[in-house]
Amino acid sequence: MSVTPRISARAARFAGVAAAATALTLGVAGTASACNISEFSAKASCVGDKGVITVTDVDASGTPATVTLFDAAGKDLGSQVVKGTREGATITFEQNWAPNTQYRVHVKTDKYDVDDDIKGGVTTPGTACATEKPTPPVTEKPTPPVTEKPTPAPETSTPVESATPAPSAPETESAAAPAPDNSASPAGGSDLAETGASSNTGLFAGIAAALVVAGGGVVFALRKRGAAQN
Repeated sequence: MSVTPRISARAARFAGVAAAATALTLGVAGTASACNISEFSAKASCVGDKGVITVTDVDASGTPATVTLFDAAGKDLGSQVVKGTREGATITFEQNWAPNTQYRVHVKTDKYDVDDDIKGGVTTPGTACATEKPTPPVTEKPTPPVTEKPTPAPETSTPVESATPAPSAPETESAAAPAPDNSASPAGGSDLAETGASSNTGLFAGIAAALVVAGGGVVFALRKRGAAQN
């Protein structure tokens, strides 16, 4: 047996072992870098006064994955696509969650046949997100206008009505007598005016003449008696 065939067989054996080792290493490395469900995580938190559920993907291969959120009753609350990175890529679901509520997160990829839920799902904290009450704006009270007080009207005394009504003046049965008519009677009438002659004028003249004659006789008698005494 020559030395050359023996060396060639040994070299071939070493080459096969090396190739197998390389293939195994590459296979392990490929499996390690493949996307799997353990590279996804989820948690519930608050952003301000809003509740959110955040999903993080640390798949270094960058395999796109569709993440779907379900409530405890199995209702689909929405889906998003995430492409993982070594540092971790995140997506956020805005969800007004209640305290101590369970959610289910499902991950599906077209590559590496990942189609599973994140283990344990998501349980929200026991305290709800704080709601800040808006501060009411400070408004200045309007100053009331200055109005002058109206001058009170002078009080007028109300006449006191007598309890017993005053008797009314008796109504006269006839109208007042008309004033006498002083106009002169027409000519040829029997009555004369107050300043004119009447039917007794002659009688008065006769009496006056008799008085004059009597007076003259008395005077004459007195003179004659006086002469006799002297």
